[in-house]
Order: sequence, then C-alpha cells, then structure tokens
Amino acid sequence: MAVAIRGARGGGSGGVGAGFRSFFSYRIFVSAMFSLLFIATATVLLTTRPSTTHQHSRFRSGGNAYMHRTFVALNSDPLKTRLDLIYRQANDHITLVKAYAAYARKLKLDISRQLKMFDDLAKNFSDITSKPSYKSSLFETDGNLDEDVLRQFEKEVKDRVKFARLLIAESKENYDNQLKIQKLKDTIFAVRELLGKAKKNGAFASSIAAKSIPKSLHCLAMRLVEERISHPEKYKEDLPKSEFEDPDLYHYAIFSDNVIAVSVVVRSVVKNAEEPWKHVFHVVTDRMNLAAMKVWFKMRPVEGGAHVEVRALEDYKFMNSAYVPVLRQFESAKQRFYLEHKMENATKDGSYMKFRYLEHMSMLNHLRFYLPEMYPKLHKILFLDDDVVVQKDLTGLWKIDLSGKVNGAVETCFGSFHRFSQYLNFSHPLIRERLNPKACAWAYGMNIFDLDAWRRKKCTETYHNWQNLNVDRALWKSGTLPPGLITFYSLTKSLDKSWHVLGLGYNPSISMDVINNAAVIHYNGNMKPWLDIAMNQYKNLWTKYVDNDMEFLQTCNFGV
Repeated sequence: MAVAIRGARGGGSGGVGAGFRSFFSYRIFVSAMFSLLFIATATVLLTTRPSTTHQHSRFRSGGNAYMHRTFVALNSDPLKTRLDLIYRQANDHITLVKAYAAYARKLKLDISRQLKMFDDLAKNFSDITSKPSYKSSLFETDGNLDEDVLRQFEKEVKDRVKFARLLIAESKENYDNQLKIQKLKDTIFAVRELLGKAKKNGAFASSIAAKSIPKSLHCLAMRLVEERISHPEKYKEDLPKSEFEDPDLYHYAIFSDNVIAVSVVVRSVVKNAEEPWKHVFHVVTDRMNLAAMKVWFKMRPVEGGAHVEVRALEDYKFMNSAYVPVLRQFESAKQRFYLEHKMENATKDGSYMKFRYLEHMSMLNHLRFYLPEMYPKLHKILFLDDDVVVQKDLTGLWKIDLSGKVNGAVETCFGSFHRFSQYLNFSHPLIRERLNPKACAWAYGMNIFDLDAWRRKKCTETYHNWQNLNVDRALWKSGTLPPGLITFYSLTKSLDKSWHVLGLGYNPSISMDVINNAAVIHYNGNMKPWLDIAMNQYKNLWTKYVDNDMEFLQTCNFGV
C-alpha cells in the first residue's frame, strides 16, 4: 500500500516533470544539429576554395578580394590578415601616386624629375611581390606564413609608403602654388585685356576731345568774322611793313588755325621781352580762319610796339602739288577717294570733310620745311608751336653759335627712349644704311633755324627726296618729326633743356621748379590748356596770358 500510494502521489508530479525534460531535450538537440550543420558548411567552404597562394597580379580589389579577406580572417593564421592589410595600404598609395602624376601632366608643369619619381615609385610597389623570397614564402605557400619574411616585406612596403607620402606632401604644396600662380596669370591676362581696351577707349576719347573744336573757340571765330563783315571800313588791308623783312630784328614763325592759342603765344613773348618793338611775328593760317585772325590783332594790337604779319597758306604760290610732295600725295589720295565714292555721296559724307580737314592741318604742319622760301631775306627765325607759353626773354637764342648747323633744338632722349628707332622704320634698308637707330631725337615746338645754313645744305631738297621715297609710308607712318629727324640729321645743335620744357599736355608729374626755370613751356599732348580736359596744375600758366579784356571772350563764355 505504501508503495502504491507513493507511486500514485509521485505519478502526478512526475508526469509534469517528464514533459519539461522532453521539451528542453528537444531544444538542445535542434541547436546541436544546427551547430553541426554550420560547422560542416564552413568546413566545406574552407576546404573547397581556390588555392590560398595570394598570387596577386597587382593587388586584390573588389568583391572577391573582400570575401577572400573575410575568410582569411576566419582562418586560424592571423599573419594572412596582416599581409592583406599591407597590400591594401600599398594599393591605396599606388593609386594616390598615379593620381598626382596624372595631375602634374594635366597642369603641364616643368616637373619631369617628379614625374619620373612617381612612375618609379609605382613600379617599385608592384615589383615587391616579384621578389623570389616573398613570392615563395608569402604568396605561393599553403601553410602558415613566415613571420620574419612578412616583417621584412612589411618594412619595405612601409619605407616606400613613407617616401610616397613625403613626395606627395612636397608635390601637393608645389601643385597648389602652381595652380594659384596659373589662376593669377589668367586673372592678370584678363585684367590686362580690360586695361588695354580701357586705354584704347580713353586714348580715342582724349583724341576726339583734343581735335574737336570747342564751342567757345568756334563762337570766337564766328564773332570775329561777323565783326569784319559788319565794319569792313575798320579792317582794310594794310601795306606790308618794312620790319617784316628786316633781318636785324627778332623774327618768329607761328603756323596755326587757333586764334586764341596764337594770341597767347604772341602776348607771352611780348610780355617777357626786354625790347618788344624789335620782335616780329609771322602768323600763317588757312583761308577759313584768315579773317578772324586779322580782326583779332586789329582789335587787340600787340603791346610794346611789336609787329604781327598774318597771311594765309594759300598766299604762298610755290605751295602747289608740282613742288610739294605732301600736297601731291594728298591729291593722289583724294583722287583714289573719288574713284571709290560717287561724287554726290562723297561731298555729303563726313569722311570727306575729315579728309579735307586733315589735308589743311597737314599742310600747315609741313609748312615748317619751307621757311627759307617763305622768308628769303631773313638769316635766322624762331619757330614756335601754338601750344607753347614763353616765360623769359628769348633774344638769347639768336646769339647762340650753331656751329654751322641748321637747327637748334632741345633733345628729348633719355636711356632707350626717344631714339631714332622709335620714329623710323629701321627694317627698311634705306633707313638702316643711312641713319643710326640710337641717335637722339629732338623736339619741335621751339626751334631756332639758321636759314643761311639751311640754304647752303639744301635741306628742303633733302626733305623732298625723303618724302617722295615715303609715298607708301614704308619709312615712317605720319607726322612731321620723323622727316624732320632725317632732314636735319647731323645738322642739329643741342640746346640747354631749360630753353624748352615739354610734356605739360600729358605728364602730371613735371617739377614746378623745372617749369618755373624754363624759357618756354610746351603743352604737347592731348590736354591742351584751352580745353576742358587740361591739367589744372598747369592751366594757370597759360590763362594768365589770355587777353580777358577782349569783349568776345565773355560773349562766347570762354572759360579761362
């Protein structure tokens, strides 16, 4: 009974315990089966993969290499993982080295030495695996790797990596600087282009301002002509004075179509002359401005008893195309102009009027080469441009011994500037064989000419010969200074620079001490003193000689 009772009592609780035990036994069994299956699968994969020779043609990359490194890590030998890491490091640096080499070639820099070093370094990385000791011990073995060999291999790779990093660091700074320099060069080039365009536009605008007739000057000329028409009895032609041909007096030649400019030149000479009654001014203008010029000097006679002769360019009969090469060349150009344009359109075209203006201006400028013919009884004459101001008595110029030379002028050269080579075409054999390119140039604007020496040396004939040779402008482009340099080559005496100071029409940095010490100051350049674009620091030196009592200046709002 006791047994039965014990069994019955334990049977209820024992059934429940047996159920739990069978449940846990089943879980353990399943887990064990999955573990065995996983181990079997891993074993199959490890035993059936390709030979672990690590024979890389270069260095492994991509998905296969990644899977390979993963299974190497699962393998028992940690040296193989270390070997793979060394390969990855070397491969990364090879890629970096090649990238810098390609960048250097793209920049087209002068770094052939660095390019060779980059190429050699990339080759050295690749050649490490070809060494027999590394090939047999590291890449063609199925067993464990030799740690000593691997350590030596790692040392060689790290040495090359270190060298590659140093080279890249040096090259990076160099390439960054070169790139900055290249960008700076591009910026400078773009700025220079803009500056060149701005200079051209500025020069063009300045040229227009300089060559255009201001409204006040146009008004003044019109008022003077109107005065002559309104009162013809006041302005009858006077008989020539004997002083005009007296060689014992001081004679000046001024060729211009600008009334106010000529009046300032004459007034400044007379104001500073010790004996103004001994000074004679020969003014030549074109037919259009002849009346205005005569009326001015009638209304405002020169002070001190000085003498003024006003004539027109057309009054000199020898100035014709048969004798004057420049005039002949203008007429030839005019004929070509008419052939290219119909007559009815040519006279209406603005270019025709410009052509006529340039013809008259050129002839007034070239008139300086005919002084002996214009004034046959004179021995010496002082030529003055209309944009000068006289600040001292000039009679000392007539006392200078020119040593048999024709032209007394101030030289303008300094260093390599203002030499003959800047004005004449020395690639032409005629110029190259007869002239010195380093000869010093001189300035027009204030020149004392010995007319007797001029006649003896036949300078006008020399000028004609060279002007005929320059019909196609192959010897010099334009202007009167180049033919003057040739005509008076070796016939010019250099004067002291204080006689003639130039640049007041373009140079803002001339010393006032130099200006105040000068006998003649010259506003050569575009910024003429009668224009609005004149430089203020020099303008008063000119305006103080303007005759402000002249009624027409106020009428025409002449801003002086």
